[in-house]
Amino acid sequence: MSSGHRQTLSFTVQTPEDRLEAVARRTAATEKLRQETGISENLIDQLVEAFYERVRDDEMLGPIFSARIEDWGPHLAQMKLFWSSVALSTGVYQGRPMPKHLKLPIDARHFDRWLQLFESTASTLCTPLQVEHFLVRARRIAQSLELGVANANGIMLDNGQRYMRAVEAWQPE
Repeated sequence: MSSGHRQTLSFTVQTPEDRLEAVARRTAATEKLRQETGISENLIDQLVEAFYERVRDDEMLGPIFSARIEDWGPHLAQMKLFWSSVALSTGVYQGRPMPKHLKLPIDARHFDRWLQLFESTASTLCTPLQVEHFLVRARRIAQSLELGVANANGIMLDNGQRYMRAVEAWQPE
């Protein structure tokens, strides 16, 4: 900065008109995604229902979920909002998924299994374009959550590293 001039913070106040414009932009972006991908709320509902049915039956993931979820209705409703926001940029999900995952007994193996089940489920219900659209986002979500879980357990991962929890060695009885 030059002599004697000090930069101050500046801010703007969002007007009701600004908010309406933002809503119109989001609506247009969502509609464009729907048209480009063919993804609908109905498809998201089917995907979430089928995916979590597989999760509940899975040997690795099922016990983690069943220990924490008694009533699946509210969880599935939240996941449908989440995937609507993720896949179509609707903004209908207002939750914070990271804190819910930080204390779970999970690592890279769980995220890999989650992605396997998700891809398999999406592949049975979706077109190849839709599968790719969902998977790009699912992979980012899994990576972000894995990094968060590792960090919550005191591990800083380098690029390409995966988080693996210590597993107790088998001991004869």
